[in-house]
Amino acid sequence: MMPQLRKAARNKASQGCGPLIPPLSETTRPLRQQVFERVRAAGLIPRVQLAKELGVSPASVTTITSELIEAGLIEEVAAPRDGDQGRGRPAVALGVRASAHRVAGMKLSDREHTAVIVDFAGNLIADDVIPRRPGAMALPELLDAMATLLVRVCAKAGMAPADLSALGLGVPGFVDCEAGVVHWSSVLTDRLVPLAQAATARLGLPVHVDNDANLVTLAELWFGAGRALSDFAVVTIEHGVGMGYVLNHRIYRGGQGLGMELGHTKVQLDGALCRCGQRGCLEAYVADYALAREATIALNWSHKEGQSINVLLESLYDHAKAGNSAARSIFRRAGRYLAVGLSNVVNLFDPALIILSGERMRYDYLYAAETLAEMENLSIATGRPRAPIEIHAWGDLLWAHGAAALALSAVSEGLVAPYREIAAQ
Repeated sequence: MMPQLRKAARNKASQGCGPLIPPLSETTRPLRQQVFERVRAAGLIPRVQLAKELGVSPASVTTITSELIEAGLIEEVAAPRDGDQGRGRPAVALGVRASAHRVAGMKLSDREHTAVIVDFAGNLIADDVIPRRPGAMALPELLDAMATLLVRVCAKAGMAPADLSALGLGVPGFVDCEAGVVHWSSVLTDRLVPLAQAATARLGLPVHVDNDANLVTLAELWFGAGRALSDFAVVTIEHGVGMGYVLNHRIYRGGQGLGMELGHTKVQLDGALCRCGQRGCLEAYVADYALAREATIALNWSHKEGQSINVLLESLYDHAKAGNSAARSIFRRAGRYLAVGLSNVVNLFDPALIILSGERMRYDYLYAAETLAEMENLSIATGRPRAPIEIHAWGDLLWAHGAAALALSAVSEGLVAPYREIAAQ
């Protein structure tokens, strides 16, 4: 049975942000944290509904929400009922106090840097994009670019960087989120860079860094198609191939924080050279630099080597659409390798949904019917329907939203933590 293929658009009008966790399904996290996160996810929710969904007494909810209101994290909002004629007291719901904090999210990539500023309820305030020159940067140069972009996006928001509570940062490569260390990235010349620490010192506000594929996964978990799903995978195809995975409504990073590197799983022994320095990695056959390399060889485009990868790939895609067999075979070969990678994801994790994201999703040859059929053939035959596949080609601003979600999560956890400490005494 063929996997279901859907193209989805982000619902900008949806209320709330963050995972939509089913009622009575979570008991391990502190109750105050559950209350706050459920209010944030719902957008607006009455106290009685909170008590029902958490399976606790209304008195407990009243006590906790009163503390959160006093701390300035949530607020009461008048919510008129359907058919309300104005008699009696209006219905009251709880919502996150949007003005309590503002955070920034930033994605650094091989082509451009993007940034957004959102309020405490996850609403977009401003965004900005700056182009960048190709090639890796030394750390001081990268920090200068970050500072420039931050000042620009803050100016659009009518605020100063000092008004922000935190910044979430996404970079391609191998990133230890907890330590804030970038082991390797295509945007940095050095390895083992303590980027979170350096950026915090340079920008004057807390910075939290993660792999960019994890952050687009966070964007789907907080704002997109994954909000109500307990388990799903996001596979990104841009200059490289990345993957993020959500397990039980939480992003999974592995035992040392460096897991889910689908692009660097091996699909060919002693195969093509990957930009990570090893051979035979999946991204060495699927990523845009791999397609550009194949185009230069197969189509004898050595005279185009000075062109940017974006221009070269657009030309390759135009040739494929026009019927050029060599150009089509390049995309077909990449699609077959992608099918190998996706089938491994299915066999390992059995996700409820696979989202293919990134700018290269514009190239529909990568997910043509024959690619999906090959993925089906390579997956374990159980007789059950495969996970649906959605194509999201939303661009770098979505990734920056994921970085903002990382910052929002860090800020809210830090604010709720003191209550946990008091409760434990």
